[in-house]
Amino acid sequence: MAADWVVKAVMIGLALASLATWTIWLAKTIELAAARRTLGNALEKIIASTSLEEAGRAIETGNGGPASLLVRAAGHETVMSAAMFANGWSPEAATGLKERIASHLGRIEAQASRRMTRGTGILATVGSIAPFVGLFGTVWGIMNSFIGISQSQTTNLAIVAPGIAEALLATALGLVAAIPAVMIYNAFTRSIAGYRLMLADTSAAVERLISRDLDRKATGTPSAVIASARAAGRGI
Repeated sequence: MAADWVVKAVMIGLALASLATWTIWLAKTIELAAARRTLGNALEKIIASTSLEEAGRAIETGNGGPASLLVRAAGHETVMSAAMFANGWSPEAATGLKERIASHLGRIEAQASRRMTRGTGILATVGSIAPFVGLFGTVWGIMNSFIGISQSQTTNLAIVAPGIAEALLATALGLVAAIPAVMIYNAFTRSIAGYRLMLADTSAAVERLISRDLDRKATGTPSAVIASARAAGRGI
């Protein structure tokens, strides 16, 4: 409480940074767990579907998150490109449709990944600058100690100790703020990388449904054959 106002400001700033770190840890842990669970359930429904339309109906029954956006984007582009298949299926039209859908899916993946990384930049900032902020408080406290020595013209420990104590406390608070921030940031980086992989798997599953639908259109596969193939596949 008797520390210099500069050192006090450093300590308060580091305490607030540590509070922000743990707040982000709690909020982001809950957000990541919910997002991975939702995306995992939607991915299972998409893989189990035999067509894009069926996948859309399956996901609409619950919160599909980004997976729902991926399916809707693919369906929207398919509807917008329907005129190109008015005269029948063609390889060129099918290739163009796949490329446009892949472009849509890629942007949705990027947006979902960017949304999931919000807040992690604060962890990186705290982890990188907190030790230096604490060091600044240390330097300032030691400087005050030398000033106290020069003014009192004595090396009595009672004169030197307060400045050294506040300097050491500032250093300790810098480490207390920085170490958890770095560890939490690294943990979130790994978790978000896994989430991005799940997004890529979901996007690939949607692209497979589109390719399957186009092949059916090209070969004229009747719905009865598709239904029987699906029933046979359940026993595998």
